[in-house]
Amino acid sequence: MLTILGFAMIATFLVLIMMKKMSPIAALVLIPALFCVFVGKGAHLGDYVIDGVTSLAPTAAMLMFAIVYFGVMIDVGLFDPIVRGILKFAKADPMRIVVGTAILAAIVSLDGDGSTTFMITVSAMYPLYKRLKMSLVVMTGVAAMANGVMNTLPWGGPTARAATALKLDASDIFVPMIPALLVGLLGVFVLSYFLGLRERKRLGVLTLGEILVEEKVEEKESETVLVGAGSGSGTSGTSGTEKVTGGSGSGTDAEDDDDEERFTVLDPNRATLRPKLYWFNALVTVTLLTSMIMEWLPIPVLFILGAALVLTVNFPHIPDQKARLAAHADNVLNVSGMVFAAAVFTGVLQGTGMVDHMARWMVDVIPEGMGPHMALVTGLLSLPLTYFMSNDGFYFGVLPVLAEAGAAHGVSPLEMARASLVGQPLHMSSPLVPAVYVLVGMAKVEFGDHTRFVVKWAALTCLIILAAGIVFGII
Repeated sequence: MLTILGFAMIATFLVLIMMKKMSPIAALVLIPALFCVFVGKGAHLGDYVIDGVTSLAPTAAMLMFAIVYFGVMIDVGLFDPIVRGILKFAKADPMRIVVGTAILAAIVSLDGDGSTTFMITVSAMYPLYKRLKMSLVVMTGVAAMANGVMNTLPWGGPTARAATALKLDASDIFVPMIPALLVGLLGVFVLSYFLGLRERKRLGVLTLGEILVEEKVEEKESETVLVGAGSGSGTSGTSGTEKVTGGSGSGTDAEDDDDEERFTVLDPNRATLRPKLYWFNALVTVTLLTSMIMEWLPIPVLFILGAALVLTVNFPHIPDQKARLAAHADNVLNVSGMVFAAAVFTGVLQGTGMVDHMARWMVDVIPEGMGPHMALVTGLLSLPLTYFMSNDGFYFGVLPVLAEAGAAHGVSPLEMARASLVGQPLHMSSPLVPAVYVLVGMAKVEFGDHTRFVVKWAALTCLIILAAGIVFGII
């Protein structure tokens, strides 16, 4: 009976959030509370929730302060020189532009928010793709895959969800997984290189100055057509065209400088910039990431200290600090609210014994020979399951059951958690991910076109990460 109710609870949760009848936070709270009553253990609901909240508090703190930290770093301009450098590196070479897209998306993904990553990446690269008539689905596909790999960062979401669902430390899941993720990211860069070569072969290479000249020629020719239609004479329009073309040689440097300003992603005059503190902010960020990898302090403590430090130094006045916190409050509330709401779902699933019964059923149906390889099974299942369902549904609904089944065959929860991250490069192009609509919308790409292009390459990236994890003994 508990097995049936457990699967019914998970199915109800998945259907409601996939059909957008309830928000994930509301579904994580109300559905398990209702099923807790069905099971006959409603009187213990408070104990289940308090136990869950207590165990999840460090994860929630990490997410809250990591979002604030990287949000402030974007505000103060830490990533601005990187964006300008990538644009300068890319010039008008399609191969460099595609590789630069992947690098930029990976770097900006450090803030843990897919929407922010796509907004910055598309804002920077879209003008180049349009001017060179490059394939825009290449841009969206590369950006989504790079972000998908980086989305496994502890503050990005999936790792925190896996840690939350299995009551593990996020750093214990993520840090050993770094080599496999780096191989996956390298795979995205290599793929970007070959896609860029294909675009270069199709289009050739221009300079930014030549592109601007062509634009001006087109504008003048358009004006000529309009003038000719009204006056019957195109002489002045032709002369204007010759003037622009003739000036392309002497004005290239000036035009390139002007183009660099036109291609600036973030407002270079925004009030939050702190250029005099750039190296301080860079040093703090490098120190924080190094400390996280070396495990000198727990990740929540690192981000609490880091967020407090950069807020105080960059914005010494209290009203300015409040303004920065308010600017990132939506992301903080959504993510931390999701974690605490998950305490209800996982608490009921564990406390009522439903997860144990479901795991025993799954152990019975999985062939005996596959039991010791549950981590591999979980890694493979993460591709379709995280594509066709939300991260909330997979990590809070499915992973605990798989983990219990794996434990019955001696597979540790840490291995299962790491394997569950494998499908993220494909997940980021799922129709259930809101950020992907930001990506295709800003790039003016049809979602179907993006899907047809990216699915095969994203799945390949996932398999590369899985293979690397097995080779390194991580999974």
